[in-house]
Amino acid sequence: MTTPTHIDIPHDVLPERDVRHPPGPPRGVLLLTGATGYIGGRLAPRLLESGWALRCLVRSPDKLRARAWASSERVEIIESDLSDEAVLTQAMRGCDAAYYLVHSMLAVGQQYANADREMAERFARAAAQAGTPRIIYLGGLGELGAGLSEHLRSRRDVEEALASTGVPLTALRAAMIIGSGSASFEILRYLVERLPIMITPRWVSTRSQPIAVRNVLHYLQACLTTPDTTGRVLDIGGPDVLTYLDLMHVMAAELRLRKRIVLPVPLLTPRLSSLWIHLVTPLSARLARPLAEGLRNEVVCRDDEAARLMPQQLLGVREAIGAALGKIASADVETFWSDAGPIPGDPDWAGGTVFLDERTIEIDASPDRVFKAVCRVGGGHGWYAADWLWRVRGFMDRIIGGPGLRRGRRHPEDVVYGDALDFWRVIGLERNRRLTLRAEMKLPGDAVLEFRIAPPERDGGPSMLTQAARFKPRGLLGLLYWYAVLPLHGVVFSGMQRGIKRAAEKPIEAAQGAPSV
Repeated sequence: MTTPTHIDIPHDVLPERDVRHPPGPPRGVLLLTGATGYIGGRLAPRLLESGWALRCLVRSPDKLRARAWASSERVEIIESDLSDEAVLTQAMRGCDAAYYLVHSMLAVGQQYANADREMAERFARAAAQAGTPRIIYLGGLGELGAGLSEHLRSRRDVEEALASTGVPLTALRAAMIIGSGSASFEILRYLVERLPIMITPRWVSTRSQPIAVRNVLHYLQACLTTPDTTGRVLDIGGPDVLTYLDLMHVMAAELRLRKRIVLPVPLLTPRLSSLWIHLVTPLSARLARPLAEGLRNEVVCRDDEAARLMPQQLLGVREAIGAALGKIASADVETFWSDAGPIPGDPDWAGGTVFLDERTIEIDASPDRVFKAVCRVGGGHGWYAADWLWRVRGFMDRIIGGPGLRRGRRHPEDVVYGDALDFWRVIGLERNRRLTLRAEMKLPGDAVLEFRIAPPERDGGPSMLTQAARFKPRGLLGLLYWYAVLPLHGVVFSGMQRGIKRAAEKPIEAAQGAPSV
């Protein structure tokens, strides 16, 4: 194995990308799947900046429209879950290449593997029918064999399916991707931050060749203009090959923590590991399971062909972790692991019992100030009142398999459609008028929390904030749940309203001088 060239780059001089779209006609059209996901959401603006036009296939168009770059005249949004071959074929016509950046990470098992393969086969057939010149796919490193995890084996099956119709495929295989907000990075960060002593499976001694997310994005973009990558399988990795134990020590050093004590034991199965990850980190056990299974496989590049064909400055592990932590500290996280996946719509409230807790309060501030205060709920800022009750509820949710509070939020103040706010999800957003959250915690029913802002009836008058909690119970357990938590609403919801009122009415000078959280 030849290690790619490593160039050290100081954190404070890493090049920033130019966000301006070049004038003139686009250099071509690209089909992009996974545009609302972790990698696709970062790749799209870079492709636009380099002059390409995009056709984005997404399940939730509103979720994509929340991204600033999606308003570009070079972006066409097509609603599709990749199940309709005719829609896929039509969308690919006239495209210079098609990116396949979708993959199930919610579970392992034959059912999910079969669904992923069938989706890839459908995509490949559509590409062949549309005459698409090539498909570009981001898969996973790992040598085939009896010990290959189900997750990595599924990625290889997808790779084979995409190449099955003869359309040239460029497959990039990566190990752990280090970047602010990536699932594997968040697991590593939270484990190191929260556990000075760790009991781990034997996989901590497995070798890996991580890669910085910015280097992955370069490869995905550069292969478009590098003919020699067409029809090739290329391993991509950073300059460092090290064990997961070494990774933990580097993370601890970058976090300025004492060296962690790690005790490997042979008894922890992937299932037990994923449950432990679920309790300690923001990720669910279903998402952690395939990642934990894959950690037992050595993932090291076989050669440096990718680095030779598409040269760039490769960040070492320490530089990549430092850059990612810097993005988190400056609230400049482009995409987050919780961005990916479908968003359930507002529940069907027709029929059955629906409970409503609605409260209205006058606030001596403009709708803009009130909306900004509302949008600060969750994450490090908390919920304005009774935070200890929210923490208890979050802990209970983690215990029974829910997301809990550790999922946090992408940005401390800004909110867009589809964002996760602790165990809530933004499903409705009208600037300065409305914010609607849907509960994703484990509940015996469907719950929505909505904030509505009415402008002053007269100049200089107060704005009106209405806070409405709706709950549609499922069965007797749902009814019991509502009446059990009802006495707490006066503490939680009334306190939240008063906190929003105080924050919105705070003098502008004080608000601007307050430290961000």
